[in-house]
Amino acid sequence: MARSEAEIENLMAEIGRSGGGLCVMADPFTTKYVARIVRAAARERVPAAYAWSDLARAGGLLSYSSVPDEMYQRAAEYVDRILRGERPGDLPVQSPTKYELLINLKTARELGISIPDHLLALADAVIE
Repeated sequence: MARSEAEIENLMAEIGRSGGGLCVMADPFTTKYVARIVRAAARERVPAAYAWSDLARAGGLLSYSSVPDEMYQRAAEYVDRILRGERPGDLPVQSPTKYELLINLKTARELGISIPDHLLALADAVIE
């Protein structure tokens, strides 16, 4: 795990040499350095899965994430309920109900990875 911007490069080089892969989770550090992480993963030929769909579109191998529009809609519904007088503590905690899988075939080809047809069939979007 990288804890500084400088460690990103070293970590990616190490993962690349080992032939491993990377799962990039959503947290403040990765949000701040996401562009650098994507570039370093591509340069070191590290297959990486991301928690944001726009990163698969930007060159990541794949992403599996909740659907932002659904999350915003549900948040708006909670704001409405609170403004109508419900107490926030009385509202149930909710988890996402919709997820999307994006696969970037261009990146897969560049990494020499073959994506099985059954996985492509499950994808919500395939980036050529």
